Amino acid sequence: MTIRRPPITRPLDGFLVLDLGQIYNGPYAGLQLSFMGARVLKIEPPEGDVVRRRKREVEPYPLVMLNSNKESVVLDLKQPRGKEIFLALVEKADVLIENFAAGVMDRLGLGWDVLSKLNPRLVYGGSSGFGLDGPYRDLAAMDVTIQAMSGITNATGDADGPPTKAGAAVCDFLAGIHLCAGILGALVQRERTGKGQRVEVAMHEAAATSLASALGAVMDGDQNVPDRTGNRHPALAIAPYNTYRCSDGYVAIFTSAERHWVSLCEMMGRQDLLQNPEFATTPGRARHMAEIDDMVGAWTVGRTKEEILQALNEAHIPCAPVKTAREVAYDPHLEARGFWVDTEHPRRGKTRVPISAIRLHTGGKSEIRRPAPTLGQDTDAALGELLGLKADELTKLRAAGVTLPVTERKKA
Repeated sequence: MTIRRPPITRPLDGFLVLDLGQIYNGPYAGLQLSFMGARVLKIEPPEGDVVRRRKREVEPYPLVMLNSNKESVVLDLKQPRGKEIFLALVEKADVLIENFAAGVMDRLGLGWDVLSKLNPRLVYGGSSGFGLDGPYRDLAAMDVTIQAMSGITNATGDADGPPTKAGAAVCDFLAGIHLCAGILGALVQRERTGKGQRVEVAMHEAAATSLASALGAVMDGDQNVPDRTGNRHPALAIAPYNTYRCSDGYVAIFTSAERHWVSLCEMMGRQDLLQNPEFATTPGRARHMAEIDDMVGAWTVGRTKEEILQALNEAHIPCAPVKTAREVAYDPHLEARGFWVDTEHPRRGKTRVPISAIRLHTGGKSEIRRPAPTLGQDTDAALGELLGLKADELTKLRAAGVTLPVTERKKA
């Protein structure tokens, strides 16, 4: 039996990944590996990935966005034959990805101890909310709960307002990219030792370090910094540092160096501020944060985002328009970089999806080789190719519900 081995032009060409990832965390790690050339089998239960179930008419956008280049293989791991087929795939795999709650794979009889004996070269990448041990191990974990436990929610919002979760699923994606990095490191070590290993990423830990500025205030013993600072600097150490209203929205302005403050004062026609000893240092300006915000806001409010961006950019002052999701989806810079790619999905039609933010300049171009699959689309082809299953056996598996998607089962 011959297994497809493409020419090696990308770092992971010829590698086989079994992606059991659900929602965002695990699938994002698998997506990054696919962009590096790996063949990624998205192993789904008969009812499909949790995200796939959110919308029945067509695949939900997040599922399509996070599963480009993958093949969908349906396997019911709760059935003995489904488990047997999965173990046969594990024998041939380089990497396994899962982001179930701690202990789920063990309860299925498919944990690290079992799989590593079957395939000592396997790199087993697992991400859970709080890790494999510790007092929080068995707490339910989703992005919103991890934001709360990691301090992100408490640090987000206005100083006089309630804790507010970040609008983006930051913990899922932080964990996903940490999981990808850990897997790549384990593959490098495997090249040296010949042995795979378990890679563990706790979403809680991946998110906690993002509070670097606020943690700095804690570690430095500063008792005066509020939990939440709105759009101001987390440690209230820099001014101006905020978002400011303009005629068509908001802009973010940040003076990280003395030259930025000087240039901004000149831009606003407020050279008099440069003679004021109260504003002469970063700590001094921080003590007058509200006053400075009022002055900057009075200057921005009568101008457009584009006018402000152009003027401040020419003066080398850090500045950016606050963009909506629609503006990001059609951002001219991302367009020019080729980050957004329009694919033809079999059920959604023309669908815009991102390529990888990781650009390897000598490792092959990041590209969409195929759109995200429909549920179970590649089951027969993958099992026939990788395991040598014949048509009659594949028919029996479908009839037994081992590989047939629930939607197809209902039609049968």
